[in-house]
Amino acid sequence: MALTDPLGDLLTRIRNGQRARKDSVVSPASKLRARVLDVLQREGYIRGYSEEELAGHNGLRIELKYFEGQPAIQHVARVSKPGRRVYSGSKELPRVRNGLGITIVSTPKGVLSDAEAREQNVGGEVLAEVF
Repeated sequence: MALTDPLGDLLTRIRNGQRARKDSVVSPASKLRARVLDVLQREGYIRGYSEEELAGHNGLRIELKYFEGQPAIQHVARVSKPGRRVYSGSKELPRVRNGLGITIVSTPKGVLSDAEAREQNVGGEVLAEVF
């Protein structure tokens, strides 16, 4: 069966792994997934990730992060979906929890958090929101 939303699959694997109190989860590798994980690591939502070989295919092992027994990611949701794409200019980028969370945006300058996109004055596709 073909996967229609690979980024949604990645976010669901992270959400399910943290609910099950796993130390790490594994996801198939792609450039977009790796760039989103870069943003999550820069913003401190995951400890890190590494590429590894899984049954003949490349995969990403994501090291989940917890703070005082609670998951670092309380909420993660896909905003732009395959059936309904959501785009935003740099001035209209949504703020998550009044600036306590982040929005992950795919811009011409790469995948950035909302704060980085505002700083570089670029907009793009709003991929996900995390807090």
